[in-house]
Amino acid sequence: MMEHKKIVVIGAGIVGCSIAYYLSKMGQRNITVIEQGPLLETGGSTSHAPGLVFQLSFSKILTTLASQTVETFKELSIDEQRSFYSVGSLEVARTPERLEDLKRKAGVASSWGIEAFLLSPQECAEKNSLICPDHICGGLYVPSDGIAKPLHAVDKMTRFSKECGVEFYGHTEVTDIEVTKGQVKAVYTSAGKFEADVIVCCAGFWGPRIGEMVGVTIPLQPMAHQYVFTNDLLELNGETEEAATPLIRDQDNSIYFRQVEKGLGIGSYQHEPFPVELSDITKYGETKEMPSVKPFTPKDFEKPWEDSIELIPALKQTGIKKGMNGIFSFTPDGMPLLGESQTVQGFWVAEAIWVTHSAGVAKQMAEWMMNGAPTVDLELCDINRFDTYACSPAYYKQRSIEEYEEVYSIHHPFMTRKVSRNMRVSPFYMRQQELKAYFNEKAGWEQPQWYEANYPLISTYEKMMVIRNGWAAEYWSPIIEAEHLHTRQHAALYDTTAAKKRLEIKGEGALQFLQKLTTGNIDIAVGQSIRTCMLHERGGIKDQITVIRNNISTFLIVCTGAVEASWIRKHVAQSNQVVFQDVTSGTCSVALIGPKATGIMKSMVQRSDFSNTWIEGQAKTLFIENVSVLALRDSCGGMESWELITTSDQGLNLWDLLMEEGQPYQLIAGGDRALENLRIESFSLKSGKDFWSEHHPYEVDLHEMVDLTKPVFIGKEALLDRQRKDSETVLATLILDDPSAIVMGYEPVFYGETTLGFVTSAGYSYTLGKGIVHTLLSQAVNEEMVLEVEYFGQRYKATMMTHSPAVV
Repeated sequence: MMEHKKIVVIGAGIVGCSIAYYLSKMGQRNITVIEQGPLLETGGSTSHAPGLVFQLSFSKILTTLASQTVETFKELSIDEQRSFYSVGSLEVARTPERLEDLKRKAGVASSWGIEAFLLSPQECAEKNSLICPDHICGGLYVPSDGIAKPLHAVDKMTRFSKECGVEFYGHTEVTDIEVTKGQVKAVYTSAGKFEADVIVCCAGFWGPRIGEMVGVTIPLQPMAHQYVFTNDLLELNGETEEAATPLIRDQDNSIYFRQVEKGLGIGSYQHEPFPVELSDITKYGETKEMPSVKPFTPKDFEKPWEDSIELIPALKQTGIKKGMNGIFSFTPDGMPLLGESQTVQGFWVAEAIWVTHSAGVAKQMAEWMMNGAPTVDLELCDINRFDTYACSPAYYKQRSIEEYEEVYSIHHPFMTRKVSRNMRVSPFYMRQQELKAYFNEKAGWEQPQWYEANYPLISTYEKMMVIRNGWAAEYWSPIIEAEHLHTRQHAALYDTTAAKKRLEIKGEGALQFLQKLTTGNIDIAVGQSIRTCMLHERGGIKDQITVIRNNISTFLIVCTGAVEASWIRKHVAQSNQVVFQDVTSGTCSVALIGPKATGIMKSMVQRSDFSNTWIEGQAKTLFIENVSVLALRDSCGGMESWELITTSDQGLNLWDLLMEEGQPYQLIAGGDRALENLRIESFSLKSGKDFWSEHHPYEVDLHEMVDLTKPVFIGKEALLDRQRKDSETVLATLILDDPSAIVMGYEPVFYGETTLGFVTSAGYSYTLGKGIVHTLLSQAVNEEMVLEVEYFGQRYKATMMTHSPAVV
């Protein structure tokens, strides 16, 4: 049991102290916190962080973690030493494009439950009188944002934790970590040895060095960032509080502002990235400045200062009192690194976390450690989300630098990355290039979004297509629609290599292992497949997977990605009768979809048993010419669908054979965007997109994947308990009444003026000639209710659908 384990937290910054605090509140004892610098002002990023808390993000996870951080810091503001100033925030728009983006952001504010208001330029100046309204187009005001005082919070959390028995050691440097048979055993330090069953690495930008001690890559890049303190402003002369005016963020100029008593603190992302090597970071006490601060470079702040004066003219009468280039952490995808390593049991990571999300992360980490799962889905933050390719320093350094450069850019959901591309390509890549594929990236794979070679199809289907404008038209081509429509009438071949992880589970205990791991009955006949769920200990859906039984003791699992694969690997480690192998890189897969798909298969497979007895869900190993293929018969939106898996060395041959044989059937290659739209139109749900680990199967219409007659499976008791309670979430598919209306995802859904929930997946039903969306709502709806979906401030009426338009 967790409560009897010895926990060592490495790092006493805001994250490490918050985790010790929340573990203590949950009743955990035997906690030790080790810090290489002095306690409280440790010399890490916490010590110099400006403390701005802008809660609202297009990421639901980050918004939730920020909101929980605000709640925690407010709870700690119980005396004169405040941990949070609720001054509100203003994001201003210098351009029409940014103002449109703020409209979109106001929409997700409703989706995520954050109060936010769009303001005119004059209204912005009324909220913060320092702003000159002449140079802005408007702004977004969030009244619950504010300024965190992390050192005050650390002080109060530390005092509470000490009262609960937590031991803190300052000036104690970690020198090594003992690992025996894949399990952490002890931490060696300058002050001696600390036995440990669990280690939590909260070392900030020193984290990679701690990870090296146990052979775990922590893919973060320390970056220096400019921040200055101004001299006093006459306009703030009468201020008695440290901060009373709203925060300001001018993302068009990559700068932000906060009040610091009678002056301002200004941060800038305008300068070129300053990556910092770990070897160049000093130890505490070696230099006058703390280790997390590099010398200020005034020349890099000249342009940001000019832009600051334009927005806040009062700055013209003052100057810069002090500047710094402060170090903090960036990751390849801009998300934190959280969770237990899949290779070293008991080694937990909480890294690349800004003050904005600190206490929220700590709360979820404590729940995760104590209860087996957090209450908030953290898959996009999971340390195990990266495959081997992403653990290369060359990769994560370049990607992290790009994250820094783009941190204040307007981010389109289909925007392509520029650096560290072509990390992984499927065997079909050569043919896809010949077809002039437009590529994006998925889990490191180059994934075709559409094919320019299909451009002539537009003239065939243009009368059925819809005109896109603005945001929906970016990173888009009408070829996507043509590929979708052609698939519906004929057939298309889709590269699904990157779509899922393919794992082989075999051994004497394979069946018993999978019975415990999943909610369905896996004791199926050889050659059969089953869709089922994996649950975590709290009954939430870890993933929706497909299991194919290849023989008595060998199964192929098709799961969502690296995090889900690591979950399976973790449980395999507890059995000596099961062998786990990730075969993703050594295999490839294609989906042959459309009303003519089965005709193409029949023409290629010369065997007597290829007949109508090959039912949906059945898998067989067969030869297509000289290529050995595992073929799974499936369906997609009421159409025939065949998933074909082979080894990577035979993939190109398979592609060529299918495309050649498919020509009489008008077979084309189709891109990922058309395939995704086919999924949405067919009412098919996607794990991680339409539901996640916060939800259980009965909330999202996956109850058919649960066999409660099984005596035991992970999460069963918790699921039964949650099933007995009223569901907090309802899944509903809506059709937009206006045929020209198109939305993109995460827009709020209204019933009158009440926000019911938000859009998860958004597409277009060419069968109905209307937009279609999957939604997660807080209450049941019916076809009689007049619902509305808000898109860039405009509301579109929507009607509930009870069946897929693709299979009518």
